[in-house]
Amino acid sequence: MHLDAQDLRAFYYRSALGRVAQKNIRGEVCRLWSTSTKGQTVVGFGFAVPLLRPFLPDARRVIGLMPAPQGVMAWPSGMPNVSVLCEELLWPIDTGVVDKLVMMHGLETSTNAPALLDEAYRVLGPGGRALFIVPNRAGLWSRSDNTPFGYGRPYTTGQLEHQLRDHGFAIERHSAALYQPPSHKRFWLKTGPMWERIGQGAPRMAGGVLLVEVSKQVRGQNRPGLPQAVKRPLGVLGGLGAPEPGRQAGRVSGGFGTTRT
Repeated sequence: MHLDAQDLRAFYYRSALGRVAQKNIRGEVCRLWSTSTKGQTVVGFGFAVPLLRPFLPDARRVIGLMPAPQGVMAWPSGMPNVSVLCEELLWPIDTGVVDKLVMMHGLETSTNAPALLDEAYRVLGPGGRALFIVPNRAGLWSRSDNTPFGYGRPYTTGQLEHQLRDHGFAIERHSAALYQPPSHKRFWLKTGPMWERIGQGAPRMAGGVLLVEVSKQVRGQNRPGLPQAVKRPLGVLGGLGAPEPGRQAGRVSGGFGTTRT
């Protein structure tokens, strides 16, 4: 079940807790992807636009894909719109053109997660990176209806990594964020930065969301019969026929007859 785009917008842009969540998750994304995205194509799916703003200045292209059951909103505010309403399992993007993909509020609410992962794999280019952000099954945020992370299917790190491997992704690294309780009370909001610092040294199971970075590795294809041919390497004169002895040894053929040596 997808959440409504207007509800997501209200949480991330109009509530204090949502702005804190946006800042903390975006900070972790920037830490993982600290290298420049200059000249790259960066795509977000689900409701990932709150995390894409740092890529706008340098990236060649930034696209925010929002599934039809969720709805769409114009983004970014005050700039040319890059948000696109699309079918959940049929993205309007060519195969293999995406350099970096961020998925948030997309996988856990999908009605067909395997097909969605296949579509993510399709658009990602060879060596491209994707970052999947999902609610942590063991965290507090997945147990609260006060945030969007309380909806859909939460994951453990092992469950998410296993599902990603089954769809051809190579696991690179994982992380977590949102260690403060999902409360709108002022005390928890004021002490939020402290909880995030403490959480960086705690087990990932304490974080409210999990972040798993993967890459797309494409194996080279072998021609039929090539391994067998390599097992029988040619010599220096390989492929040439063996010399055949003359019919009568010791004889040399001349132009008009035969003489003995």
